[in-house]
Amino acid sequence: MSISIKPFPLETVGLLAFPEKKQFLLEELEERFGIVKETINKAPQFADLIFLPHDCGKKSLRQENPYWCKNLLLSPLEISFGSIGEAAFVLKQIQRNWASYSTTAFRRTALIQEKLPYINFKPRTFPVKIPASQIGIYSLVDNNTLVASAQTTSPFPCGTIEFVEDHTNPPSRAYLKFQEALTNAMLRFGKIPQEENRCLDAGSCPGGWTWVLRNLGCNVLAIDRSELAPSLMEDPRVEFMRHDAFTLPPQELGRFDWVCSDVICYPERLLKWIFRWLESGLCKNMVCTIKMQGKTNWTLVEQFDSIPNSCVRHMGYNKHELTWIHCG
Repeated sequence: MSISIKPFPLETVGLLAFPEKKQFLLEELEERFGIVKETINKAPQFADLIFLPHDCGKKSLRQENPYWCKNLLLSPLEISFGSIGEAAFVLKQIQRNWASYSTTAFRRTALIQEKLPYINFKPRTFPVKIPASQIGIYSLVDNNTLVASAQTTSPFPCGTIEFVEDHTNPPSRAYLKFQEALTNAMLRFGKIPQEENRCLDAGSCPGGWTWVLRNLGCNVLAIDRSELAPSLMEDPRVEFMRHDAFTLPPQELGRFDWVCSDVICYPERLLKWIFRWLESGLCKNMVCTIKMQGKTNWTLVEQFDSIPNSCVRHMGYNKHELTWIHCG
């Protein structure tokens, strides 16, 4: 066999950007991590995949996963091979489960994948069972060279979660990003809303997030200036309040198992509202969308991320948004 395996330089990591978000990742690496532009420009890059030393900036890329990176490749290798069979053989020798990130040689990539153990790449039904086994990433650089990493930061193929879509019942597509946010809550904290939980949906119209909570069996207080979709307004386990949710003191609303918000507002206002709820002690679990307004204020975003028992994520179903998740 004409196989050669070459590790990347010590402590190198691969960063896979979200689709169409590579420029956001590059800006984050420069502005938030303090990595000089020359280092970024000289780094090996294959479409949305970039390789950098983990300690080339003021923050470790291993310890602080960039928000605009959907998966980190923690143990990258460069593998040279002569045939499709050799490529599949060497990957199987490293570990069982692999997903491809294709940037070139698409047919050759597909033939390699066919020779690897079966992985279900079909859309998943929410709520998602978190895979127990690790999934590595490989990417062909040319017909006889691939880069691969057995260790990654996501149990999903290339860091992507795709859901089976319901084109009939949800009142908006916002339900998909909430399903993804709750999947991240399960992945990071081991919990999602349960049947009979009391939940608050702030800024709820037309009701995509309320719809998800109701399908989980929750009781929902939905607050907005506009009504929800008729099916939700008629649901006996949905209470609707016409109001600005951010002006209501938590003490007036009572205790909740989950407080959620997809409100369009400045991040500064959202942060103050979050602290009001956390300080009230009336809810321990929260999911909120951070709407980016112009140029990203990294100091402000890190204030969300520094709150104990929480994390900030960009997700595949987000647009130019970040999502803050807190589980007490």
